[in-house]
Amino acid sequence: MQRTQFGDMACSIARTLDVVGEPWSPLILRDVYVGIGRFEQIQQDLGISRKVLTERLKWLVANGVLDRRPYSGGRYEYVLTGKGLELVELLMVMVKWGDRWTAGQAGPPVLYRHHGCGEIGHVELSCSVCHKPMTPADIDVLPGPGAAGFAS
Repeated sequence: MQRTQFGDMACSIARTLDVVGEPWSPLILRDVYVGIGRFEQIQQDLGISRKVLTERLKWLVANGVLDRRPYSGGRYEYVLTGKGLELVELLMVMVKWGDRWTAGQAGPPVLYRHHGCGEIGHVELSCSVCHKPMTPADIDVLPGPGAAGFAS
């Protein structure tokens, strides 16, 4: 079955999903972010088939999210690009939601210590201009310069 392509839609969410919307991709990015960057390590950590992992890695490299770097005897490891590191910010927002709504009695499986203050925390969205908290209730959605057929 052919995968639906979202990249041509005039929607930043759809375009992002075109790159990382397949369920394995965010998990691969998570692994690479925490230092699991070699094919065999990723495969073992995720329990993913070699074929699927190969396809996902090729896609993420082709889309500039990961770089492939040689490390030994013709083998490669994967590292995040700047574009990939920004996608980790998206994953951090997903972590906050998952910790709140899916962690259950056991609590969050991972904690995040902020380098700036040394405290355990979670990501919060804030306005890039005034730095006040920014939630869906705090914004209006307006057509941008790339809008096509915007429904208000």
